[in-house]
Amino acid sequence: MNKKLYVGGISYDTQEAGLKEAFSQAGTVVSAAIIMDRMSGRSKGFGFVEMSTEEEATKAIELWNGKELDGRRLTVNEARPPRPKNTGRDW
Repeated sequence: MNKKLYVGGISYDTQEAGLKEAFSQAGTVVSAAIIMDRMSGRSKGFGFVEMSTEEEATKAIELWNGKELDGRRLTVNEARPPRPKNTGRDW
């Protein structure tokens, strides 16, 4: 079963292909996405990497959490489900 990881501290110079290549050292990367700001089109400095197994995800965390990629120290952990959006309505 695929396991999604949160990756924080991504350099603005890092591309999705580079992120995928780096995490492939831990195993099969199903997907890699860097979150972009809609207004500026620039990276927000975080993203998500989906590994093919739980074991590979654990290995990726051990391999990359606290380590540098493109001059920035990464924070890598299990992704949490998104929180419901607040619509501003109280009803």
